[in-house]
Amino acid sequence: MKINLQEYCKNLFSYQRLPTREVRVGDVSIGKDNPIRVQSMTTTDTLDTQGTIDQSIRMIDAGCEIVRITAPSIKEAKNLKLIRDGLISKGYKVPLVADIHFTPNAAEVAAQIVEKVRINPGNFADKKKFETHDYSDQDYEDELVRISERFSPLIKICKNNSTAMRIGTNHGSLSDRILSRYGDTPLGMVESAMEFIRICEYWNYYDIILSMKASNTQVMVQAYRLLVKKMNEEDMNYPLHLGVTEAGDGEDGRIKSAVGIGALLEDGIGDTIRVSLTEEPEYEIPVAKFLVNRYHDMNELKKSFNKIHLPYDPYFHAKRTSSNIHNIGGENVPRVFSDLSDLNNITHNSLAPLGYLFSEKEDKWHISDQAVDYILIGKNDIDFELPGLAATIQHHSIWSKESDSFPLFTIKSYKNSKNKSDTLNFILIHEKFSEEIKSILKNDDTIVIILDKDEKYIAMGHRLFIIELMNNNLQTPVIIQKNYELNQNLDFQLDCAVDLGSLMIDGLVDGINMQYPSDISLSNQTSFGILQASRLRISKTEYISCPSCGRTLFDLQSTTNEIRSVTDHLKGIKIGIMGCIVNGPGEMADADYGYVGTGVGKISLYKGQEVVEKNIPTQEAVVALINLIKDNGDWIDPQ
Repeated sequence: MKINLQEYCKNLFSYQRLPTREVRVGDVSIGKDNPIRVQSMTTTDTLDTQGTIDQSIRMIDAGCEIVRITAPSIKEAKNLKLIRDGLISKGYKVPLVADIHFTPNAAEVAAQIVEKVRINPGNFADKKKFETHDYSDQDYEDELVRISERFSPLIKICKNNSTAMRIGTNHGSLSDRILSRYGDTPLGMVESAMEFIRICEYWNYYDIILSMKASNTQVMVQAYRLLVKKMNEEDMNYPLHLGVTEAGDGEDGRIKSAVGIGALLEDGIGDTIRVSLTEEPEYEIPVAKFLVNRYHDMNELKKSFNKIHLPYDPYFHAKRTSSNIHNIGGENVPRVFSDLSDLNNITHNSLAPLGYLFSEKEDKWHISDQAVDYILIGKNDIDFELPGLAATIQHHSIWSKESDSFPLFTIKSYKNSKNKSDTLNFILIHEKFSEEIKSILKNDDTIVIILDKDEKYIAMGHRLFIIELMNNNLQTPVIIQKNYELNQNLDFQLDCAVDLGSLMIDGLVDGINMQYPSDISLSNQTSFGILQASRLRISKTEYISCPSCGRTLFDLQSTTNEIRSVTDHLKGIKIGIMGCIVNGPGEMADADYGYVGTGVGKISLYKGQEVVEKNIPTQEAVVALINLIKDNGDWIDPQ
């Protein structure tokens, strides 16, 4: 397979932002040469005018440049004027966006008040009943005519009032019509948006921003890339709004957002972003600003790589074909490495931050679900027996064949050494791919590369090296290594997630060694968090939790914390926690269980996409969820 880079990206090996048209949202310009904009969404009841104003001010003061507010009915849409006027009276002229789903008439009202409306093609004028229909071409065309008739009045209002529009496709709300023809796929997401874009262009309306949001980072990245490809084919260049929807809260939500958004920013894709956390919206802003600021000091394209073609499909996730060496590469999950080589003396306690806890009383190891696979020990020896799952890597100068470790070389030392392992040798590589490296790797099936290119932003250089391997038919497994010297934990986690995101999404990596010297435990949990966010290795319970908005029917933050407190020991189980039914059942497409608000004080429980119990009082719903998990044989008692 050979993919032309310019199908979706200006350059994968040196940062260059994808050129898009400029769209004005009030006084804020998006796309073209403008900065990447940061936005968020209120969680208050839109009819709570003062509460929404106060929350908006907190968001703006934190750095939010565009504020989105839900308008589920005409009543809320009309109240947007009071909110806007209240903000202006306090000196805040930030653009407002009305978030619309099932109510086109509310959108038509809002478009005459605020600077932008966001509509979701799957919910706006289409049907979502999880039903499959066999549409003939004529039937399908008739549906498009019906949608156009319902959508066109809003277009005309937006055009007459200079109101911008975001056509925001959500993976979780694709219509039955789209699902019947395209399936639950990134292509279906793209086609859903393109249908609405073509209607807009029929009316010569072009003040459009697009988004392709999903809780699954692989689906999200693939959908945006496909969208860019499709726009290029049809001579479109609309700005793109990025976001991982239902990312969750805390560390998990931040890492997941950074993986998905960062992977696209690395491609040069993205003109505005929102980080969706199940927290107060002002807490989203520092994360978004960090991601945006990464690209302020990146140089524009210096060298052209246009003649390089991708040897993999960027629109479909598949692991790079690599050799299975020991337990690395092949079909194995990516391995996690950690580095203790700077320690003067490695003890039992040294392994505690790596997921291996030794009980002297019991004289045995307790191994966590996030225990590292390989430990670099440098020139140290270990004088105690390691747990069976742990393997060590030792500097080649002291390694011997009688050792339980594996040796670590440089290119030069590997060429000159006669003392090598018969099964597994690690080579640390800082250099660019070369004929010398090619010749060493070509006929040796014991080598695993630890790639450390000592760059500030590693994704582009590492991607180029791995593509060179692929184009030379070399299947040597690759471990990505980087040492971070940052002062703040958040900076490390976000930087690490962005550095690895695109490499993970594209299936290019066989293992990671991300080191944060001041906190080895944080290094370890971040590595596993990135693998989970990339859907490559599951080591804990995953929560697909929406960020809340004015449609939310229960206290999402406290409920998420309550569910997490009783289920976070269920390794590999995915639980969706949704404030309402807008995206709930759909966005939980790959969740095992769902907890969805369906009325005031009422919860419905799902097994997959199938509702199994409706309208449970909220005070009984968490216990009912636990019982549902037990009934399906997925419950284990916490230890």
